[in-house]
Amino acid sequence: MAILRRIKEKLTKITQKEKKAKIIKDLPRKTKGKEILEKEKKEMLGQQEMAIQKAKFYTVQAPGLPRPMPQELPQQYGQDKIVLQVRDPWWIHAYWEISSSTQERLKNELKDGFYKAKCILRIYDVSQIIFNGRNANRFFDIQINEHSNNWYIDTGGPGRSWCVDLGLLLTEARFITIVRSNTVSTPIEGPSWITDEEWMIPEDMFARLYGMGFGLGRSSPVGKGWQERVKRELISSPGISSLASPLKKVPAERKFWLMVNTELIVYGATEPDAKVYVQDRQITLRHDGTFTMRFALPNGKQIIPVRGISADKREERTVTPIVTKETK
Repeated sequence: MAILRRIKEKLTKITQKEKKAKIIKDLPRKTKGKEILEKEKKEMLGQQEMAIQKAKFYTVQAPGLPRPMPQELPQQYGQDKIVLQVRDPWWIHAYWEISSSTQERLKNELKDGFYKAKCILRIYDVSQIIFNGRNANRFFDIQINEHSNNWYIDTGGPGRSWCVDLGLLLTEARFITIVRSNTVSTPIEGPSWITDEEWMIPEDMFARLYGMGFGLGRSSPVGKGWQERVKRELISSPGISSLASPLKKVPAERKFWLMVNTELIVYGATEPDAKVYVQDRQITLRHDGTFTMRFALPNGKQIIPVRGISADKREERTVTPIVTKETK
């Protein structure tokens, strides 16, 4: 019995040792598993922090629509339209479109006359007027190709207002307007010929300042020295002494020369508290109600409407000087 008891005690000890060894053996695995979980947790937290950091500097963009591919502009829009635009003081440009329905209508109305008619651009000078289709200052025609859709037009004069009709000139000299353009104004070729009346000065003072402008001191622009200086300046810089159209250069090999230019001075007076408009532009009166305007005087007709309105707006008067110049 004692021997059996001893054997049982040994077996018990062995069993306990094996359990302890197993626990010790399993212990690193559990610890390793915890380390893996902690590492994965840290990685997830790190990814979240990075996402938060990125969100500080980047906004979420909604998925955009696919970008449309560029397409060519259509040749026609099915409209009756003519557009006038300014190129420079002498030239304007017009482009237009006539719909097929309008062309068919004209063919049905004019019959054979449609095929015998000439396609015309009629250019109206509508400077200083409200154009109603019949009161143009003048007009001229340009015959164009029936397949044309734009044209450059030489107006022959800067500083004017223009309007263009596209139409048909029939065999009996009757003109039919198909479409009418907008109105444009070409700029003048040189400096503005409108002098601010606030800066108007007496003629004698103007002469002295004019001479000083040529480096002649306080002397007025008279005498041989002034003539030589004006001649030299005019040849090098056309139009310096006049606000009208520039002069042509004088050939250098010729000594004789002649310069002629003209200006127009418009002056008047009214009540000091009235309002005065010259060519639809309000001017400032002097304290006594007088005013003075200096204009260039190129060849042709100059229409300068002057309109005065009383302070209470109950009375209005218009005086329109019309000046025609012809240089031979």
